[in-house]
Formats: sequence, C-alpha cells, structure tokens
Amino acid sequence: MTAKYTGMSRETGAAVSDLDHIRQSVRDILLTPVGTRVMRRSYGSLLSALIDQPQNTALRLQIMSACYMAILQWEPRLKLTGIRYESAFDGGIVVEITGSRTDTAQDFSLTVPVS
Repeated sequence: MTAKYTGMSRETGAAVSDLDHIRQSVRDILLTPVGTRVMRRSYGSLLSALIDQPQNTALRLQIMSACYMAILQWEPRLKLTGIRYESAFDGGIVVEITGSRTDTAQDFSLTVPVS
C-alpha cells in the first residue's frame, strides 16, 4: 500500500506519511496562534488565547469550539467525533481529539498538550 500523504517530521527531518503526517498537521494547527503566520494570517487556532482562563463550562465550550473550527478549516482529511480536555495544575491543558480519516474511515486519536 502506498502512502497518500507524505511529509517531513518537524523533530527529526525523517519522512512521515499518512496517519503520522495527519497527527503532526493537527498538532501544528492547534498550537499555532491565529495571526502568527505571515503569509497565512488565518491559519491556526484560538486555543492559545484560552490558556490560564477561569475553569468553567464556558471555557470548556470555547476550547472544544476552537479545536473543532481550526481542524474543520485546515485539516479536511479528518472527521471529528469527539473533543475532550483536561486542565493541568500549571494552567495548561491537554486536548484529546478523536475521529476518523475521510479517505479511509480509519479511526484517529490524538492527544495535544497545550501550555
């Protein structure tokens, strides 16, 4: 089976493909604040603006919405089925995203620490 998506690992420079490429892409989307990419100002998510906010039900919905909207706009290879998060003691959050790939219907799960 040949890879449909091929890219380069941001940590090692080695080739990554398919699910690893998608995982890396989702991490990049969620951890990039909107407005910080020079040639693509709307790229990224609003997740970084939500760190250190008071922990309440409104924040829960804002985090889920920020993740969903960013992935919906920038990662068409995924269909999301769930977004959960846990708050860390230091004010950071860990986001868990589940879904499936649109091309193969393969299940997908990713945990992204945001601090």
